[in-house]
Amino acid sequence: MGIVVLTMKASVMEMFLVLLVTGIHSNKEMTKKIKRPKFNVPQINCDVKAGKIINPEFVVKCPAGCQDPKYHVYGTDVYSSYSSVCAAAVHSGVLDNSGGKILVRKVAGQSGYRGSYSNGVQSLSLPRWRESFIVSEGKPQKGVTYPSALTYSSPKSPAAKAGETTKAYQKPSVPATTAQPVTLMQVPGTTPEGAAHVTLSRPSLSAASITSSPRPQPVGHRSRELDLWATIAYTSSQNSPHASPGEMDLWKPGSVLLDAGFVPKEELSTQSLEPVSQGDPNCKVDLSFLIDGSTSVGKRRFRIQKQFLADIAQALDIGPAGPLMGVVQYGDNPATQFNLKTHMNSRDLKTAIEKITQRGGLSNVGRAISSVTKNFFSKANGNRGGAPNVAVVMVDGWPTDKVEEASRLARESGINIFFITIEGATETEKQYVIEPNFANKAVCRTNGFYSLSVQSWFSLHKSVQPLVKRVCDTERLACSKTCFNSADIGFVIDGSSSVGTSNFRTVLQFVANLSKEFEISDTDTRVGAVQYTYEQRLEFGFEEYSTKPDILNAIKRVGYWSGGTSTGAAINYALEQLFKKSKPNKRKLMILITDGRSYDDVRIPAMAAHHKGVITYAIGVAWAAQDELEVIATHPAKDHAFFVDEFDNLYRSVPKVIQNICTEFNSQPRN
Repeated sequence: MGIVVLTMKASVMEMFLVLLVTGIHSNKEMTKKIKRPKFNVPQINCDVKAGKIINPEFVVKCPAGCQDPKYHVYGTDVYSSYSSVCAAAVHSGVLDNSGGKILVRKVAGQSGYRGSYSNGVQSLSLPRWRESFIVSEGKPQKGVTYPSALTYSSPKSPAAKAGETTKAYQKPSVPATTAQPVTLMQVPGTTPEGAAHVTLSRPSLSAASITSSPRPQPVGHRSRELDLWATIAYTSSQNSPHASPGEMDLWKPGSVLLDAGFVPKEELSTQSLEPVSQGDPNCKVDLSFLIDGSTSVGKRRFRIQKQFLADIAQALDIGPAGPLMGVVQYGDNPATQFNLKTHMNSRDLKTAIEKITQRGGLSNVGRAISSVTKNFFSKANGNRGGAPNVAVVMVDGWPTDKVEEASRLARESGINIFFITIEGATETEKQYVIEPNFANKAVCRTNGFYSLSVQSWFSLHKSVQPLVKRVCDTERLACSKTCFNSADIGFVIDGSSSVGTSNFRTVLQFVANLSKEFEISDTDTRVGAVQYTYEQRLEFGFEEYSTKPDILNAIKRVGYWSGGTSTGAAINYALEQLFKKSKPNKRKLMILITDGRSYDDVRIPAMAAHHKGVITYAIGVAWAAQDELEVIATHPAKDHAFFVDEFDNLYRSVPKVIQNICTEFNSQPRN
């Protein structure tokens, strides 16, 4: 009996051990089954904007090629949610153009997003936006769970096209609110049949399309071959850095729905909500591009030229508070494609550039520059007056007419001329150039700042940033200063008894006629006046009036004094009361009008004026002494001393005085 009991106990113990071992093994298996799955990083395209993603914080993987300027970025360090997520990451330096993982965190909207150029991406400025985000390296933080599938505000998100698993955002139920669904609307004139299964393939290059042909040549111009593959490489590097070299850049991601006849209703109804940059206020210039549309350029080079313009438009951040840009195409004759006020942002400007068609003909650059001087920079065409005028001339090889005289007149009108010469004349070709050294004869200054020489059309894109930097450096745009907008002019008026009331009014009209010729403001030309007899009186100083109407009214109000003639003392008084307060960067012009010989010495006061850099013009009437006029006037006296026999003939000297003032200004060394 005892043996039986022991046997049963042994059996129970054995069964217990078996169950225990089996339970432990099952527990291990269960643990393996509930092990946390590996985190899957969602992928997005370069064009996905942060505002389309609802998640407040997420990790994503960006593809290569997001450095392309077509992916817009707004802000620096902190970006508007209207920005491309991946392009912002490249701009911030978190990614390079090869792509990778990033961590994105949403933050509050702000005012004053600052545009900047960084890591090959030009971000734009923006007055304000409702939401912002920041980017950092894509290392998940411990204890934080990131979504493996992003939540979008629209069921048809750009990421869906990349094959990513996405889910539509369902707005939580809130009393008294109704969620507005995003629907698809069919575009009139398209067929929806089969739209859900539309696929587009990239067209391949046919044998005929890759055959290089010489560009048509006008008589006397050179013939050069162009490699089509280099053209494709240039276009691809600008628009799609990751495109294969054997593919034309005709495929546009995201076009499936549009080409099928559908566009999101959201896009149709919210265009007014898209941010429009006011432009970069640090680059407020009025800019004209003169592009070469001659036959010698050829269609392929012309496309490269247009791409260059589009890149410039993107980099400049066009807007009413910043740079404005127009385009003139020249061949035999110039034609304005659009003026300064036609397009007020970079996006619209780039669209307009794409639509420009080549005109053909010769390369008549001089004729184009003359047209721009006369017509382009007018108020009717959007010229803002206070912004420097800049003309960038693009030339393939060399011009077929002369540019020196046309450029001189442009400079004298205040236009800063830049020249970009692409594939200039070789030593053997220089015999065909009509005007040797044409670029240096044309540009604003000959110090190299205003001219760029590009060896090949395929390296033209490398000149985008150097050119943008130069045209935006308003402190160095020397040709913005002209003989009409860069002087402090002090009139010294003889009010002695011999003049008389009637003639004194004629003198004042002469002063007004001269003043009308200048651009008057507190930053341009300023005008002051002194009247003298034995004594002197300051009628108004340089800082008193800053508009032309105010100056003309002040001249009318000057009252006739009457008395003796102390011209020497009047010169000293003007130096002390007027020109001592002149601005350092202004040319100092003294215009003295007298009708007789002075009672005091004029030689020493005149020498003092010349020594202090005051350019003196002496206008003598009736009984004025010619020898005194020549002493008072700046050397050479023949250019600075004028005499008329009677007061009624004073008006005739106005054009000559103005001409000599401008001739002297423009004769200064251009370097």
